[in-house]
Amino acid sequence: MSSGWGRRGAGLGLALGVAALLVWGNVRFARRHPGGNDFMVYWVAARAWLLEGRDPYSDAVALDAQRLAYGHPAGPGEGQMRLVYPLYACGLVAPFAFVADYPLARGLWNTTLELLLAAMLGLALAAVRWKPPPGLMALLAVFALTWYEAVRAVVNGNAVVWVAVFLTGAAWAWRHEQEAAAGVLLALATIKPQLAALPVAFALFWGASRRRWRLLGGLLGSLLVLLVVSTALLPRWPLEELREIFRYPTYTPPNTLQAALRGGLPAAGQGLGWAVTAALSAALAAAWWQSRTTAFPLWAYNLTLVASQWIGINTDPGNFLILFLPLVAVLAALSRHKSRAFRIATIAGVLAVAWIGLWWLFLATLTWHHGQPVQSAWMYLPLPAVLLAGLGWARWQGKRLPLAPEAERMP
Repeated sequence: MSSGWGRRGAGLGLALGVAALLVWGNVRFARRHPGGNDFMVYWVAARAWLLEGRDPYSDAVALDAQRLAYGHPAGPGEGQMRLVYPLYACGLVAPFAFVADYPLARGLWNTTLELLLAAMLGLALAAVRWKPPPGLMALLAVFALTWYEAVRAVVNGNAVVWVAVFLTGAAWAWRHEQEAAAGVLLALATIKPQLAALPVAFALFWGASRRRWRLLGGLLGSLLVLLVVSTALLPRWPLEELREIFRYPTYTPPNTLQAALRGGLPAAGQGLGWAVTAALSAALAAAWWQSRTTAFPLWAYNLTLVASQWIGINTDPGNFLILFLPLVAVLAALSRHKSRAFRIATIAGVLAVAWIGLWWLFLATLTWHHGQPVQSAWMYLPLPAVLLAGLGWARWQGKRLPLAPEAERMP
C-alpha cells in the first residue's frame, strides 16, 4: 500500500514539475516574442465582455486588440483582430481572461495547449486501438508535440488545439460506446463551426440512421444549451458573428483550397476546384451511406475530417491539426504488416517525411507581410492529399485493417 502511494506521489510530483517548467518556458517565450494573435483576439474580447460588460464583437474591442498586437490600429492588409466565432468560445478563455498580464496569460494558455496535444495523442491511439512499442511511442510523442501543425497552433495560441481534442475525444468516446459524451464533445467542437460542420453533420446522419438517441441527445442537447445560454447573456451575438463571418474574407488570404487554386492557376483553377469538391462530395456520400451498417464508423469519420479541409468550407492550413486522428489511423493500418521491422521502419519513415516535409515546405514558401510571417497556399496540398491516399489504401485493403468499413460491420 505504502509503495503504491509512493509511486503515485512521485508521479504527481513529476507531473507538477513538468507543468511548472512548461509554464516558466512559455511565459519566458511570450515575454521575449510578442504575438499569439489567435489567443489575443479571444483574450481581449473575453476581458472586455466579462470584466467590463462591453460587446466583444464591437469595433472598439477590435481596436483594443489591434493596438495590443500592432501598437496601432490595423491598416489595410493587416489582420483585423476581430472575434469571428460563437460567443460561447470565449468560455474556454474565461479563466485566462482574469489574468491581466498578457504574456503570463499567454504562457498559461500555451502550456494548456501543449498538455492537450499530449492528451490528443493518447485519445487518438485509443480510438484506433493501437498500442505502439515503447520506442515508436516515444517517436510519436515527439512528433505530436513538434510537427508543423502543433508548433504553429501553440505559437499562435490557436484554439484549433481544443477543437482537435474535442473531435478526437468524440471518436474515442464513440469507440467506447459513450455516445452521449461523443455528442457533447462534437457540440463543443463548434467553437470553430467551420471545422465541426461536417463531422457534426455526419454524426447526425449516422445517429439518425441507426437510432442512436444518446448520441443525438448529447449533441443536440449540448448545442441547445450553448446557444440558449449565450443568447441569454448577449442576445444580439448571432447577428454580430454572422456579420464578422461575411467580413472575414475581405482581410484574409484565400481561405479554401478552391480559392487558392483560382489564385495560383487562373486558367484551370476554378474547374479543378469544382472537380475536387464534386469528387469529395461523392466520396463522402458513399462513405456515409455505407456507415449505416457499422457499429463504429471510424473510416467514414476520418474521411469526413480530411474531406472537410478540401471540400470548399472556409479553413486554413493552420487548422490541419484536426487531421492528427486520421494520420494516426493510417499509421495504425500500416502497423498491421506481418514484418515487425518493416512496419516500424515504414511508420518511422512516414513520420520523418511528414515532419521534415511540412516544415521544409513552410520555410521554403514563407513570405512576410507587415512584419508577420504568412504561410503559402501550397500548405493546403500535401497533408490532406497524403491522408486521402492513405485512407483509400486502407479501404482497399479490406477486412485485414482496422480502418476498413467491413472490419467495423455489425454481425
